[in-house]
Amino acid sequence: MTVVGATAESTDAEPTEVTHAGAPEPVDVSETTPTRTHGWWSLVAGAAGYLVLSVALWWNVWSTHPTSTTTCGCGDSSLFTWFFEWPAYAMAHGLNPLYSTYLFHPGGINLLSNTAEVGLGIVLAPVTWVFGPIATLNVVLTLSPFLSALAMYVLLRRWVSWSPAAFVGGLLYGFSPFIMVSLDDAHLMLSMAPVPPLVVLCLDELFIRQRWRPWLTGLAIGVLALAQLLVGTESLVLLVIMAAVGSILVLLWGLAHWPVLVARAPYALRGIAAAVISSVVLLAYPAWFALAGPAHLSGDVWGSNGLLSYGGSTMGLFVHPMVPSAHITALTHQLGGYQGPTLSQQYLGYGLVGVLAVGLVLWHRDVRLWLFGALGVLAAFWSLGLSFHGWTLWRLVVRAPLMENVIPSRFVLAVYLCAAVMLGIICDRTYRAVAAGPGRTTSGGMGSAVAGAVTSMLVAAIALVPIISYFSGEMPLKTTPVESPQWFRTVAPHLPEDQVLLVFPFAFRQSNMTWQALNHMRYAMVGGGGPNSILARAGKERAGQSYLANISLAGGRQEIVPEEVTAVRGALDGWGVTGVVIPDPRHLPEYEQVFAVRSIVVLITAATGHAPEYVAGSWVWSSPHRTGTVAPFSTAQLDRCSQGPANDTVASIQASAACILTPSPAP
Repeated sequence: MTVVGATAESTDAEPTEVTHAGAPEPVDVSETTPTRTHGWWSLVAGAAGYLVLSVALWWNVWSTHPTSTTTCGCGDSSLFTWFFEWPAYAMAHGLNPLYSTYLFHPGGINLLSNTAEVGLGIVLAPVTWVFGPIATLNVVLTLSPFLSALAMYVLLRRWVSWSPAAFVGGLLYGFSPFIMVSLDDAHLMLSMAPVPPLVVLCLDELFIRQRWRPWLTGLAIGVLALAQLLVGTESLVLLVIMAAVGSILVLLWGLAHWPVLVARAPYALRGIAAAVISSVVLLAYPAWFALAGPAHLSGDVWGSNGLLSYGGSTMGLFVHPMVPSAHITALTHQLGGYQGPTLSQQYLGYGLVGVLAVGLVLWHRDVRLWLFGALGVLAAFWSLGLSFHGWTLWRLVVRAPLMENVIPSRFVLAVYLCAAVMLGIICDRTYRAVAAGPGRTTSGGMGSAVAGAVTSMLVAAIALVPIISYFSGEMPLKTTPVESPQWFRTVAPHLPEDQVLLVFPFAFRQSNMTWQALNHMRYAMVGGGGPNSILARAGKERAGQSYLANISLAGGRQEIVPEEVTAVRGALDGWGVTGVVIPDPRHLPEYEQVFAVRSIVVLITAATGHAPEYVAGSWVWSSPHRTGTVAPFSTAQLDRCSQGPANDTVASIQASAACILTPSPAP
């Protein structure tokens, strides 16, 4: 029996089936496949186009100071800056790049249990060594849409004959609202998304095309799985789910075309075996390290009270653009995050939805359109999460292993992948239909080709212009200069070895992680950002950590009580803190400030038994370890010493510290 897909004409443009006589013929016989127009030059041209767009997107970085300007030196951007510095530091000092005690000291942090993009940090370590972690972050932010779009372009080149159609599909995927919004907060585990299209390419090779050696196809799948695990474990879980569902749909189609299934089964089975073996071998150690290695996160990553599974999308926002909320935007700016407006990551628009629907009707015999249309709709319904009202598809899988830590709205990436594939195929079919003209099977000449190109680009414009319009007002993406407070620039680089610092702000805003990264891990630090910071993981220091986190975020004067002093004292001892630093908020952006400075100074002074020094724009306790016990403080004394504006002159704050160390007058 002839194996279906032995020629480019039969596989790359039309799904095929075997007739009763055994000869393959296309499922859609209304058109023939035109000669391909793309080669390596089109790949280079497409890559150049995506790179130009990506650089334009980040023009505010590359036109200024890419080593010291990025989305923000705060919030999640700060977390990912740290994630790039640690692997480079670890490799230079012979340490494990997957685990560190320089954050959340002394327990440490497991980078593979977090969203650390360890693979990117290792590969780009030379950039970090030479230019610093901010530069590395900017390189990856720029490469994310570029590589994601290029991967989709490579996939679509298999299925279209007109290169601009593949370019349009890559444009939709790589610069989709999902990836654009993920870039805002440097969520690189989501925005760096070239692996999913390449996995689809390998699955196409495994089940349909079957030109590579089967072991090579299987090995490629294993390597891609490892790459995705080292970029983002959650995205790997979503990819496995969607790939499994897609493979099942292809198998069901094969059962309805039994001779095709029989012909292709031997290759597919050998390739699947190779994929399983290579995946097990390549993923065994990193998967173990993420799930059971030192400082790994188990159970509900964000705690038993988390609502991750309710973090779904909203069906209406797929077609109606979300109006940015002034309140949410202002809160984000204050706490630390993207300094532009908050936009929707799931906007498709009526134009794109309409083009996909009409294209499916016009070319309803194209099995690929049905396959990716079904997967896209399924992913959209899965992305709704549990929802607070009614039943959703996510309830079918949420209790499966690891699913409690998946944010279902991230299935939107799969929606854009499917939409991009469909749009590329529809644009290609439009071009071919118009270029060929009625009753012809080949191009009608230059005039017909131009008409086909114009018509196809009009279809692409109908699909993409609403999305482009939604984001155009915010392009290029907003960036901010990143500069450490004076103490971290001038004093911290000269600290002695083995220092462990408590740095304010202590929680959530995470700017102190950027300061530590820019100091090339000169000191270890207690606390940090991400799921390691939830109180359920604080151990015996839980009470102290809770007080420190709350007062770090609080505004105005805060009441200090003896129980709080005792808890913080115990936490400092348990963490092995050798220094405490509070940068003067008057010299910092709002998202890096603490607002209850006087109260924090009173609390730390009471807990350590030492007054701070005001050095290089910061209040510093350089020797918080005590040789003896600290005298107990009364509520009245703590309250009296805390009186005054929350943030005042240096002399006024120092007076509060001196007050707390002065014995209370006898009653």
